[in-house]
Amino acid sequence: MLTSKNFRYEIPTIIEFGSGYINTLPQHVEQLGGTKPLIIGDPGVLQAGIVRKVEQPLEGSGFSYVTFTDVGTEATIESVDNAVELAKKSACDLVIGVGGGSALDTAKSVGLMLKNAGNIRDYVGLDKIPSPGIPVIAVPTTAGTGSEITRFSVLSDKEAKAKLSVGSMYNCPTLALCDPDLTVTLPPHITAATGMDALTHALESYVNKVTQPISEGLSIQSMKLVAKSLKLAVVQGENTEARADMLLASTLAAMAFNSTRLGLAHALAIPLGAHFKIPHGVVNAILLPEVMQFNLIGNVDKFIEIARIFGEKTDQLTKREAAEMAVVAVRRLKGDVGITQTLSDYGVEEQDLDLIVEEAMQSGNVPVNPVKPSLEDLKNICRAVMAPQKEKVLN
Repeated sequence: MLTSKNFRYEIPTIIEFGSGYINTLPQHVEQLGGTKPLIIGDPGVLQAGIVRKVEQPLEGSGFSYVTFTDVGTEATIESVDNAVELAKKSACDLVIGVGGGSALDTAKSVGLMLKNAGNIRDYVGLDKIPSPGIPVIAVPTTAGTGSEITRFSVLSDKEAKAKLSVGSMYNCPTLALCDPDLTVTLPPHITAATGMDALTHALESYVNKVTQPISEGLSIQSMKLVAKSLKLAVVQGENTEARADMLLASTLAAMAFNSTRLGLAHALAIPLGAHFKIPHGVVNAILLPEVMQFNLIGNVDKFIEIARIFGEKTDQLTKREAAEMAVVAVRRLKGDVGITQTLSDYGVEEQDLDLIVEEAMQSGNVPVNPVKPSLEDLKNICRAVMAPQKEKVLN
């Protein structure tokens, strides 16, 4: 759909995508002027042997390197500080992040802090980073976060018990080296959660108020790939075509929201993840259908298009009924890939909602959402995805 709106689209990251592309890593390090990379991963990719798949090509080309894998399930400010200290001590001049969002967000932040003064806390917010960092190569091993190309890093602050976001085009990796072969061993439950995260990125970008023609095209293609291949990637992990589709879907979705931001699912997911340790993809999957239901009236035509992307027949329906089928389709997909949890399964209770929605309302994703929410609206979305309260039995 053509629009007369003014818009800007920018992506500074080079993308190299292909099976076996991890073996081209040394030539990219050389082209970027690196002589001693710092490899940042997490214990999961270390145990799965994926860190070794990054190290071997470097060794074969004569590069020395340092490896840091003290990264948890969430990127933390403490891990960034420790990795920066190691990089400085070892005279590293390039960062290679390998893993999911936590490893990549850590790597991006480390790259920044090797050229900018102070602490990463100083740059929380949008466009506060004064200058580019050292080169960063992002090697994603999950298909969901899109951190390999985005300007955002989400970091947990253990002291403040909060998640902080650093956003700047200087935070985009120099190169995204996307090799779908590295995602083949991803367990089904993580494949499902990260795939639903990718879908949430594409969908929320597509329907929000600052969407624009380039991001729309990227979102549509991403959703088509998710509709085609997420279920296959979950139940047939060895299906290389499905794995490639999902990695591409994740990258395309990130290219979309990198310029547009997201919506209420992500606004709520950040505080829920921070306070209740709910995996990011899981909490997005839990929230997405209810957020869609709330947003329907704000962008009916696009929800109809989403329903059609997921194969729903809409020709004989009213516009509202056709839009509702998008919610039906995403709810069905969530169940098909095995995400059946509620917020209550992670300990969220009614008395927690005031804090959650107040923090969510501070998110930059709220102003771009297609329907302006109240605090009570956000509470009702959360209530809808909590387990029903059992009635007390009176003796």
